[in-house]
Amino acid sequence: MSENKNLLSFQLKTEDFEKASENEKQDLVVMRESVSFWKDGMRRLLRNKIAMVSLAVLVIIMLFAFVVPYFYPYTYKDQIRGSENLDPFEYSQEEMTRIENGESVFPHVLGTDNLGRDLAIRLMMGARVSLLVGIVASIIVLIIGSVYGAVSAYFGGFVDIIMMRIVDIIYTVPDILIIILLSVVLKHPLQSIADNVPGFDWINTIGVGLISIFIVFGLLYWVGMARMVRSQILTLKEQEYVTAARALGAGHGRIIRKHLLTNCIGTLIVITTLQIPSSIFTESFLSFLGLGVAAPMTSLGSMASDALEGITSYPHRLLAPAILISVIILTFNLFGDGLRDAFDPKLKD
Repeated sequence: MSENKNLLSFQLKTEDFEKASENEKQDLVVMRESVSFWKDGMRRLLRNKIAMVSLAVLVIIMLFAFVVPYFYPYTYKDQIRGSENLDPFEYSQEEMTRIENGESVFPHVLGTDNLGRDLAIRLMMGARVSLLVGIVASIIVLIIGSVYGAVSAYFGGFVDIIMMRIVDIIYTVPDILIIILLSVVLKHPLQSIADNVPGFDWINTIGVGLISIFIVFGLLYWVGMARMVRSQILTLKEQEYVTAARALGAGHGRIIRKHLLTNCIGTLIVITTLQIPSSIFTESFLSFLGLGVAAPMTSLGSMASDALEGITSYPHRLLAPAILISVIILTFNLFGDGLRDAFDPKLKD
C-alpha cells in the first residue's frame, strides 16, 4: 500500500518535532550582529580607504606643525645675518666657515627669506596657526549654531519664524567688509589694552586682524550650522522619547541638551569636520590680503603673500605654503566625506 502523503492533509510525522541541529539553526539566522550606532559607524569608516589615508596625512601634518618645531634648531622669528635669500639646503658664507671649522650646522631645508629667517620653521608655524584658527573657529560655529538651531526648532511657531528671519538677515552681511571695519575700529583699543594691561600682551602676538576674524566667525559664520541643526531637530522632537521626557517633567533645556542634540551628534561631528577646511581657507585668504596675524607671527596665507615679491627668483617660497594649504583642505574634505558616509543614517546600506 502506498504511503504517499497527501499535501492537503494534516498528517504529521514524529521527525517533524525533532530538535534542529546547529547547522539548521545557523541556516535560519538572517540578521547580522546587533551593533551600536558608533561601533557601526567606526566600522564603516575604517573600511573607507580614502578617509583612512586622509586621516593619516592629517596626523602627519599635525606632527609637522605641533611637534617638529620643538626639535627644530631655528625659530620662526630668528633673523640670521648673512643668510638672506638662501636657496633650499644652501649655507651662508659664515655657516660654510663654521662647517669648515668642524661645527655642525643644520641646513635650511627650504632656504631663507629676505630677512634671513628659516622658511621651513615658518612653514611649520604657519600650518600651526592655520590649523588652530580652523579648529577654534569651527568650535565657535558649532557651539553657537547648534544651540541657536536647536532652540529655534524645538520651540517652533513664532519663535522659529523670528529666529530664522534673523539668520536670513545675517546671510546678507558681507563678512570681508565687517572684518576690515573691525580691524580698523578695534586696532587702537586693543593696542592700548595690550600695552597697559598685564597679561594681555598676547594681543600683539596674534594681531588685531586675527581677533577680528574670530569675532566675525562668532557673529556670522554659524548660520549654516544653525539651519542644518534646525532641520535635524524638527524631525527628532516628534519622537516618542521626547514626548516621554516631557511627560516626566523634564525641562526644555534638558530635553534640548540630553535628548535632541545628543541624538544628532553624528551630524554635528560631520558638519564641524567639513567646517574646518572652510575656516582655514578663509583665514589664509584674509592673511594673504594682510588682515590676518601680525608680524613676526606667520600663517600660510601671509607666507604666500610675502612670496609674491620674489616669485620669479624664488618660486618655492610661494609653492610650499600653497601646496600645504591645498593638502590640508583636501584631506579635511575627504575625511569629512568619509565621516558623512559612515555616520549619516540615510547613506547606510
